[in-house]
Amino acid sequence: MKKALSAAAAALALAVAATACGGGGEGAQSGGDDPIVLGFSQVGAESGWRTANTESIKQAAKEAGIELKFSDAQQQQQNQIQAIRSFIQQNVDVIAFSPVVESGWDTVLLEAKAAGIPVVLTDRAVETDQKDVYETFLGSDFVEEGRKAGRWLVEEYADTDDQVNIVELQGTTGSAPANDRKEGFAEIIGEHDKFEVVASQSGDFTRSGGQEVMQAFLSSHDDIDVLYAHNDDMALGAIESIEAAGLEPGEDITIISIDGIKDAFRAMADGKINLVVECNPLIGPQLMDLVEKVHAGEEVKPRITVEEGVFTQDEAAEALPDRKY
Repeated sequence: MKKALSAAAAALALAVAATACGGGGEGAQSGGDDPIVLGFSQVGAESGWRTANTESIKQAAKEAGIELKFSDAQQQQQNQIQAIRSFIQQNVDVIAFSPVVESGWDTVLLEAKAAGIPVVLTDRAVETDQKDVYETFLGSDFVEEGRKAGRWLVEEYADTDDQVNIVELQGTTGSAPANDRKEGFAEIIGEHDKFEVVASQSGDFTRSGGQEVMQAFLSSHDDIDVLYAHNDDMALGAIESIEAAGLEPGEDITIISIDGIKDAFRAMADGKINLVVECNPLIGPQLMDLVEKVHAGEEVKPRITVEEGVFTQDEAAEALPDRKY
């Protein structure tokens, strides 16, 4: 009788312990009652876009019942590599990251592959000759974003034969959006001799960088017709320098930007930015869906893009109330 009671008590204790560890069986599961553990390394917090992207991922993980281990790389590749190695040591279920730059990831991606941990890229891609080191890439088509900016500019200046002098504020040197947005824009305007990029320099995707580089552009060039900024924060910083120089942004200098944050839409509504090409940061729900699928061993597409639009001054005021970032 005592042995039977002892066995029953032990079984009950094990059942209670299992329930406590598993959080009641709610949320995405990695096996048994444990939630999926996702290690995510973010580029940093260099812009309003990035902040919205981070919040979307954190909120989506919470809603999906996925345990998120989050690391901010502060725009340093070495910090990201260290974070990914830490995730590997912790034996997380899935690793996701938005790479600071495109190259230099082969070694750490091979380490994740050797550990049997699937990797998902978000927002930015990588350059690698290694096979099967990541499952999928979720993000925007940056080349197409550059093309959209270029097509609008070509149409806007269709009635002039004069040379159009363009200055370009590039994103972080070596990053996928900087490389691709430059490529797509150059592809379109390169079909027309009247467009010339007279200066191109990185503002590192920051407002202060845009302000400083634009100030240097204005000091070096007397006749700037167009500013093409790889993101809104740099464009907004550049506006400060343009106004400080006694010029009217959006009038004296046509401004094209990419991202679609609220501050940029406010500037468009005020006539200071002429065009914004949208780059949607709210990819958290899509990412969590992918995390669950790759963890379950399901096949996913190697490239998943986000739907995005193009907005002009005429559309800015109407669209502003609905902007979520």
